[in-house]
Amino acid sequence: MPSLAAERGWPVRADHCFQRILLDNAFGGVWYDFVARRPAYAHADDAALARAVALGEQALAGDMDLTELNRRSLAWRRARPS
Repeated sequence: MPSLAAERGWPVRADHCFQRILLDNAFGGVWYDFVARRPAYAHADDAALARAVALGEQALAGDMDLTELNRRSLAWRRARPS
């Protein structure tokens, strides 16, 4: 995904940013509120990881708006108590 970011006009470029966006949207909130340990890919349940991969595939296919997914992710993070 990072190699396509500039071409697609996506708001992020780094691997960990895509991970944040896809995992947050797979869980419906800040992913580390749902996964007890890090890294998420090693400790999240298979269903959540499958949802994250599906979102990434949809974004790559142009069927999902990655910018909107990023907005949701950032909104959940701003709303989260510190």
